[in-house]
Amino acid sequence: MANRHGLIAGATGTGKTVTLQVLAENFSMLGVPVFMADVKGDLSGISRPGGQSPKVQERVRLMKLTGFSPEACPVTFWDVFGKRGHPIRGTISEMGPVMLARLLQLNEVQSGVLNIIFRVADENGLLLLDLKDLRAMCQYVAENTAAFTAKYGNLSSASIGAIQRGLLQLESQGADKFFSEPALNFDDLLQTDTSGKGVVNILAAEQLMQSPRIYGTVLLWMLSELFERLPEVGDVAKPKFVFFFDEAHLLFNDIPPVLLEKIEQVVRLVRSKGVGVYFVTQNPRDLPDNVLGQLGNRVQHALRAFTPRDQKAVQAAAETFRANPKLDTASGLMQLGLGEALISMLDEKGEPQAVERALILPPRSQIGPISDLERQQLMATSIVAGVYDQTVDRESAYERLSANHGATPGATAEGPSKPGFLESIFGSGSSSLPTSPKRGRAPDSLVDTMAKSAVRSIGSTVGRELIRGILGSLLGGGRRR
Repeated sequence: MANRHGLIAGATGTGKTVTLQVLAENFSMLGVPVFMADVKGDLSGISRPGGQSPKVQERVRLMKLTGFSPEACPVTFWDVFGKRGHPIRGTISEMGPVMLARLLQLNEVQSGVLNIIFRVADENGLLLLDLKDLRAMCQYVAENTAAFTAKYGNLSSASIGAIQRGLLQLESQGADKFFSEPALNFDDLLQTDTSGKGVVNILAAEQLMQSPRIYGTVLLWMLSELFERLPEVGDVAKPKFVFFFDEAHLLFNDIPPVLLEKIEQVVRLVRSKGVGVYFVTQNPRDLPDNVLGQLGNRVQHALRAFTPRDQKAVQAAAETFRANPKLDTASGLMQLGLGEALISMLDEKGEPQAVERALILPPRSQIGPISDLERQQLMATSIVAGVYDQTVDRESAYERLSANHGATPGATAEGPSKPGFLESIFGSGSSSLPTSPKRGRAPDSLVDTMAKSAVRSIGSTVGRELIRGILGSLLGGGRRR
């Protein structure tokens, strides 16, 4: 039932991080790969044996644990900025217009224009891989609004300008390091080591957390890509993958209704792919009700009630559990000590068990971070060492548009006007873009034929690359050939 999702909640300093570490350890020992973001920089210790600190030994004696021994987990470190882990990258096309609109903080009209820009690129086989590709597409569409308005609707130059300004702001925040290739192969997250332990994938998020909207969007992108790529497996003996979404409130802050609806849909459906999603946050009220209602496994650490509003929040959290006649849940929430929690898991029938007050097991791995030298040593010997180190800049929209303008997009030419992009690359007879009618018809060029194929041949490799999924990202990893 671990793929029925879960919640880890509690006030700051009540033990959520240790709970997260213990859960990740046990999933790993069961052979289940795990992903989690390290927002405070102290989860790397899971890669080293621990269990020797006085507090851990005291908890072992208190809980009368027999056979408790130090044990490490296999770990792969990741980092969007490529400093404290292997670079983790995605493309503009994989991110899709829905999530990118949130990242750029676009309004409804601007989001509609961004969708049109993606549509033009998709229909004409122009790959959007990095920020300069999207900037080039924005500039090209702005220069040819008359040609596209009749087919797609009004294209406001102000909206395109807002998108371009947003892209510049993203670049200043380091997003150009994320939007590049080689993009993450999600199979690399679903690994086990030679002893059968699931690999714990740790995303270094200390720097990423300085841009909370980027943090939430990157994790949502990863979850949506897993949903799109993994096959349906139904109910399995154990999950194929467990995804911990720490600081989950950052995902839902100021989220537009259309994106919230899609997130709810992904959370509801991804369990059939064998993926368990665990949201980690301070208070259950940080999550929308439609998401919270899908989280069957719950670990609730202490909550503090200093105001009437806090007291209502405690009562609301207590009411989400299946009642236990022997336990006053609301009072218990405020009396829990460090490393204690109210717990309710799903039984073998998928029904919530009555809430119980419990102690959290001590971790077998090290509590706290490892040294930078140890991290570098683990990175040098990891299963993906050398795979993502060097960026690749293959031909995409920017290069295609630059070549057919004869210069960088936006450069002006003196003298007679050059043939427009529509005529020069897609040919006057192409039906994929709006053009003025011409007399006669020249034979299709190779590029003309490719453009038509991209639109018509849905079953082909190119066609599959242009189909977008539930969150607007490309389906099925078609970019990998």
